[in-house]
Amino acid sequence: MITIARVYDKRDQAGAISVLVDRVWPRGVAKERAGIDLWIKDIAPSDKLRKWFNHEDSKWAEFRRKYFAELDGKMEIVMALRGVSEGGNVVLLYSARNTVHNNAVALKEYLETHPGTASVNPGH
Repeated sequence: MITIARVYDKRDQAGAISVLVDRVWPRGVAKERAGIDLWIKDIAPSDKLRKWFNHEDSKWAEFRRKYFAELDGKMEIVMALRGVSEGGNVVLLYSARNTVHNNAVALKEYLETHPGTASVNPGH
C-alpha cells in the first residue's frame, strides 16, 4: 500500500518504507533523525516544473499533466519505486506546505493509475 505524509509531521508507519520524493532535502530536517529509508530525488519534478508550479492551486491540473509526462520518461526510476512498494507498505514523503496539491500526491496517483504501474497496491 502507498500512503503519503509530510516529512515534518509525526508519523507512525511501523514496518513501512519511508521514501522522500522531493528533489531538494527538506529544510531543518536532520538526516540522522528524519526516519527516511530512501531518497529518490530523480523521481521528483524537474526544477523548471517545480518552480513554475510553485504550489499554486490554479496550476494543479497542468502540473499533473506535465509531471506525468516527465514520469513517462523516467520509467526505470518509476519501476524501481514500484518494486519497493510491491515489497510492502511505502510512505511517500514530501516537504511542501500544501498537503492537497504537491508532487507526492501526483506521484501516488500516477503509480496507481498509469499503465505499466497499475499493479502497485493502491492505498490511502
